Amino acid sequence: MKNCFQFILLFGFYACETPVPQNEASPKVNPQKVTVLTDLKYPWSICFLDENDVIISEKDGHLLRVDLVSKNKQIIEGFPNDLADSIRIKDRRDNSGLFEIVKHPAFTQNQWIYISYAAQNEIGTTTKVIRAKLTDNQLDDIKTILVAEPFSADLFHYGGGMVFGLDAKLYITIGERLYHERDEPPLPIAQDVRDKRGKIYRLNDDGSIPDDNPDFGPEAQAGIYAIGIRAAQGITMNPEDGSIWFSEHGSSQGDELNLLKPSANYGWPIKTTGKYRNQDYNPPEMEGTDFEDPVHYWLQTIAPTGLTFYNGTAFPGWQGDIILSGLSRGSLWRIQLVNQEVVSLEELFVNDRIRSRKATMSPDGKLYILTDEPTGKLIEIRNGR
Repeated sequence: MKNCFQFILLFGFYACETPVPQNEASPKVNPQKVTVLTDLKYPWSICFLDENDVIISEKDGHLLRVDLVSKNKQIIEGFPNDLADSIRIKDRRDNSGLFEIVKHPAFTQNQWIYISYAAQNEIGTTTKVIRAKLTDNQLDDIKTILVAEPFSADLFHYGGGMVFGLDAKLYITIGERLYHERDEPPLPIAQDVRDKRGKIYRLNDDGSIPDDNPDFGPEAQAGIYAIGIRAAQGITMNPEDGSIWFSEHGSSQGDELNLLKPSANYGWPIKTTGKYRNQDYNPPEMEGTDFEDPVHYWLQTIAPTGLTFYNGTAFPGWQGDIILSGLSRGSLWRIQLVNQEVVSLEELFVNDRIRSRKATMSPDGKLYILTDEPTGKLIEIRNGR
């Protein structure tokens, strides 16, 4: 591992090497923000049905179908009535609401879309994933794909990131749901394969379990692909090689970029690149357990969210780079990879920061971000050279 990495054991902090240096931006590159859509209620995700016909999820609002040319917005009807809406709950740490939307790889034939959201019952809330057929502006034939039980009173760290791989399998991030480390059970949630939380799942398009999934033992929850996850929201696939990457929120610093591997244990809370929210927390020893190092981590808090691989033509020098959005200080990052290792970082728009929830590419190769605001925006990043 060629980037700086530090971790926590019971005895303290250790560090090695130095942070990855940042590249200077090319003078021929002039990224500019152009607002395409406004008045979105904390938008979380966007799914391109084609270049101008999109679905947008509002964390504090609705599932919308939007024409990016006319700007016409239509509410998609028929959503299940168990949505936990953060407008109603009104907690400053509340993360509930609508999350990710992805379309089936064969959407033009079957019209299936997949939606993750915070579901509620009489006990509390949890992360839920459904599949539905999109008929005009209506959801039909709704099928539950995953419910990350147990339901609990906690209102944060749902995860909810989703992506289809080149293998046509659906990958889903589920957070561990705790706010404080002191609330961890003796065997932490993210390390307990009997618990659905704190994991990444790999499922067939109907929610069944692929035959070639890793085996975590007879007591493990079905569909687990990787464990040791705290609060991963962003997940994306590199279209060049099919590798899958995800972002991870640390508790106090410790934000990470990770490469997804089958059977991998990403360490939380035994191992972290940051600090604990509860400084007196001592994780249990898990001798003999192999933990997967992050590809990169940040020394400062960036609160990473949705990420994408750049494959457009406006910025030729960015081809194959990761574009990653962040909530903290409104950061937006360009991350250059060589052989799946980070070789340079560039923070974009350092003088024009805005909290962003998602970076994504359109079918025609346009780069967009969704801003995390009560009157959120869809913004295209253009080259103004």
